[in-house]
Amino acid sequence: MAQDQWTAVDTFFSNHLHKEDAALQDALTTSDEAGLPQINVESNQGKFLMLLVMATGAKRILEIGTLGGYSTIWLGRGTPADGHIDTLELNPDNARIAASNIKRAGLEDKVVVHIGKAVDSLKHLIRLETPPYDFIFLDADKASLPAYLEYSLRLSRPGTMILADNVVRRGEVANPTSINPDVQGVQRYIEMVGSNPNLETTAIQTVGSKGYDGFAITLVKS
Repeated sequence: MAQDQWTAVDTFFSNHLHKEDAALQDALTTSDEAGLPQINVESNQGKFLMLLVMATGAKRILEIGTLGGYSTIWLGRGTPADGHIDTLELNPDNARIAASNIKRAGLEDKVVVHIGKAVDSLKHLIRLETPPYDFIFLDADKASLPAYLEYSLRLSRPGTMILADNVVRRGEVANPTSINPDVQGVQRYIEMVGSNPNLETTAIQTVGSKGYDGFAITLVKS
């Protein structure tokens, strides 16, 4: 009953607050047709990302985990005309689909899709002395979250916002004996952001059409 109710509420909010247009619907359809896992953010979460970007005035965005580009489109719509997104995707086929979806949404001039292991792409961006990002969205494998945080901080500035998705793991994050690498990655990530005096972080539990989860949001102070 709970899952049915969460889905119904998500549908109600989506119908009234953030209806998907053709570009967003096409991004989901092409991703499904290509067999990509259905792990993209929901539309209400996508719009939440867009509003965060707009509220913070972020122009430079780093996304780790592109998949089919659905969240990338939401992020891109929150940036100003001179905004820029670097999005990192391991799978070349996913990256190709994402690039097509991003182009269909009219955002190809704002977005660069980097193909390869995210850590390698992050190291490359650091070597290039890439200017710091204003907003960073962590939405790839959770086992690597500690590494993603380490490199993301090197690409940040005071005021950068970092949002890590899917950190609740259906409640397993609170299980100290878990042997799941993704759960352990989230646990270590939370320990790292919680013990770093240069960061302020909170975590929010969520429910919705994709079940029970949550996110952690961090502000870089210095």
